[in-house]
Amino acid sequence: MTAIHQGRTTRRTGLRGAVCVLVLTGTALTGCSSDPDEGTNGIGKLSADQIQAKTKTAAKAADTVRLSGSVVTSGRTYKLDMRLSDDGGTGSVTSEGATFRLLRVGDQLYLKADAEFWTHEDGKGDDGDTDVAAADKLEGKFVKVPRRDPSYTKFSGFTEKDVLLDGLLGLHGELGTDGYHEQSGTRTFRITGDDGSGGTLDVSLEGTPYPLRLERAGGAGTLTFSGWGTSFELKEPSKDETVDYGKQLPTS
Repeated sequence: MTAIHQGRTTRRTGLRGAVCVLVLTGTALTGCSSDPDEGTNGIGKLSADQIQAKTKTAAKAADTVRLSGSVVTSGRTYKLDMRLSDDGGTGSVTSEGATFRLLRVGDQLYLKADAEFWTHEDGKGDDGDTDVAAADKLEGKFVKVPRRDPSYTKFSGFTEKDVLLDGLLGLHGELGTDGYHEQSGTRTFRITGDDGSGGTLDVSLEGTPYPLRLERAGGAGTLTFSGWGTSFELKEPSKDETVDYGKQLPTS
């Protein structure tokens, strides 16, 4: 009888633990006495405005981050997979079927793409103006982008950590909260703009309150953030991998 009693007790304890897990992941259940904020950084007890302020401060203070997902701007969708630091960034950007790699070390920006990208300037060129010979020369090379070239401004923003985060992390409308969630195995607390129509932001409940997932307002893309504070190497390509066109790129 003792063994039977112990078995029932174990089953009841296991069931109670499962119920608590459901509560922590945002499912509305009653009868669980566990505090969903126990063992967290406590942001679940704060207002949405306070959470937003804390997560922006945490993001700005971090040396590095990996940003991946999609951004819709001016009617064009960009798929990003970028690793960013205070000193530069590296990664890939895809737009309208064309993928190119960006590398910025300090102030120097490099762009690497295939011949079609260079021939049509991101797929939008006039066939009468193409320069096939130049495009073939640029294919697979890190092209050193002059700072005065319009392409520098156009593409360097994808490598600017603070510029990207400042532009992306804001929600639109009245801020509110949407309870406890999970992102890639990490417990999060979600804040919203205008009940979600102005975007949603999942903030880590574990350790530093970093932003982990953003759904932008109006279907303007979804982004995930990872690798906060994780160092990575930024190194300029070798000379034999690089093409330097001086003051202006041939596609401008």
